[in-house]
Amino acid sequence: PHSFNLTEASPFNLPDNNIQEKSNLIWSIADLIREYYKPHEYGKVILPMCVIKRFNDVLAPTRQKVWDTYDQVKHLEVIDGFLETASGYKFYNISPFDFQKLCNDATHIEKNFREYINGFSDNVQDIIENFEFDREITKLANNGMLFLIIEAFNKPSAYMGADKITAVDMGYIFEDLVRRFSESYDEQAGAHFTSRDIIYLMTDLLISEDKETMIEEGVAKTVYDMTMGTSQMLTCMTERLLELDAEADVKVFGQELNPETFAIAKADMLIRGGNSDNMRQGNTLSDDKFKGYTFDYIISNPPFGIEWKVEKNAVEAEAKLGDQGRFSVGLPKISDGQMLFDLNGIAKLKDDGRMAIIHNGSSLFTGAAESGESEIRRYMIESDWLDAIVQLSTDVFYNTGITTYIWIISKNKSEERQGKVQLIDASKMVVSRRKNIGSKRNDITEECRKMIVTAYGEFKNKSYELDGKVCESKIFNNEDFGFNRIQIDSPSYDEDGKLITKGKKNQLVADAAKRDFENVPLTEDIDSYFEREVKPYNPEAWIEKSKTKVGYEIPFTRYFYKYEAPEKAEVIAERITNHEKEIMTSLEKLFGKGGNV
Repeated sequence: PHSFNLTEASPFNLPDNNIQEKSNLIWSIADLIREYYKPHEYGKVILPMCVIKRFNDVLAPTRQKVWDTYDQVKHLEVIDGFLETASGYKFYNISPFDFQKLCNDATHIEKNFREYINGFSDNVQDIIENFEFDREITKLANNGMLFLIIEAFNKPSAYMGADKITAVDMGYIFEDLVRRFSESYDEQAGAHFTSRDIIYLMTDLLISEDKETMIEEGVAKTVYDMTMGTSQMLTCMTERLLELDAEADVKVFGQELNPETFAIAKADMLIRGGNSDNMRQGNTLSDDKFKGYTFDYIISNPPFGIEWKVEKNAVEAEAKLGDQGRFSVGLPKISDGQMLFDLNGIAKLKDDGRMAIIHNGSSLFTGAAESGESEIRRYMIESDWLDAIVQLSTDVFYNTGITTYIWIISKNKSEERQGKVQLIDASKMVVSRRKNIGSKRNDITEECRKMIVTAYGEFKNKSYELDGKVCESKIFNNEDFGFNRIQIDSPSYDEDGKLITKGKKNQLVADAAKRDFENVPLTEDIDSYFEREVKPYNPEAWIEKSKTKVGYEIPFTRYFYKYEAPEKAEVIAERITNHEKEIMTSLEKLFGKGGNV
């Protein structure tokens, strides 16, 4: 597999210029259809054609063998096994055509091309159907474009056989094409994939503690991505595990909502020789395609800040199933469903499984005590599954410049990590790009990544420095993140200034207008806190203990805040005076002394 060398060669840090050139060439074919398709529609043609041509070229070496085998077994009821053996893959094409033969007959191009597609095994036809390509074939043919497109894809420079382009390289090309399609459609490209530098950081954090064991005992692991896009997180995770053990048995599983990116993921898996049935299309929250499955590793970048109204009925129904469902712990507010993916992942982790998942900052603190978000955090922390959270730099994603975080969930923490949570501020561990790609202005270089993984692995309260950039690790106890939210009431008085009471015991009636709330750390006694922090300032107040609620939040920024003394007033005044002098000098040069033109 390719090692990950960060370069400025392209938006995706492609391994070599050949891959970038191939991506550019494929996208340039869109120029042929610009009179009939708008830029945001190019992908409707280019993406499926790229997948079909990849299949065509991968099958080329064994095409004659498949044809010969088909002649021998076509009378049999079940022939898939024979044809797969002949092709060397879990797919094949029995039509008498390939791209070269299609180009030899321009007159019957539509009829022949449809026969060619129908000659693929069912699993490939399923992929093509997800692109909804049939209507585009008709449109291209009716406008005389179908032959030109096929001819362009048949040029030697557009060759995509596995002997020239590895599965890893093809993954880069698919990513670049999807990016271009997304940008031309003004769609958020990050909805489909995550930058490779972030993915490799996630993979290295996931396997950090398991490396030595896996090298000694060999690797047999299952990996799941619940929002897989084009499946590149699964690709990178497989790559990392194969680097540890070239004979590793790695089985990957993924679910994806978008039919086009799902089709690319399934095509990629077929060509890799993996089980494409493990790539499944559907809504992970409302239509779980892996019910009852558990995995060794989960790696995902779910959408954040996205409503889950569409999934609401199904999610709420599953929440009522209690332990038989995924969502009984709590439901986040309807405007942001990202933490539902935490619950899905936790439900699908083996007893010793580990998960790396991307979140924005809201998952750290959104929601009051006993809200859905707080209860999900409580579930993770009190179960001792929250292992670490790594803050990334701003501007490392293609579609957003906001600060993001990698959460590491571990069902079986090492002894030293039990009862603890590690927070790592890696927001400075980046290198600025010479050229931005969308919102991505910073890269997590290999050196930066190694520093972050070292900080994680050493598990210390320690700062690490690289070329003047600091990465800081802090260790906390689980209970440090919990608090009791207490209700503090004060008495009501009537118009005569007398206390208002009720009941036989003359209980004081609380004045709702004076009601206040305090968050008391779980590590502190509520009554002691009240006597120290409240009573001296409000002697008549009391705690309404029946209203006490437990909450959890992770105030990341507060833990890493560093006080910077403000500038002295005389320094600021001097700077203002200098600016005024510069402005006056400029005005005098522009208008002359006295302000006359």
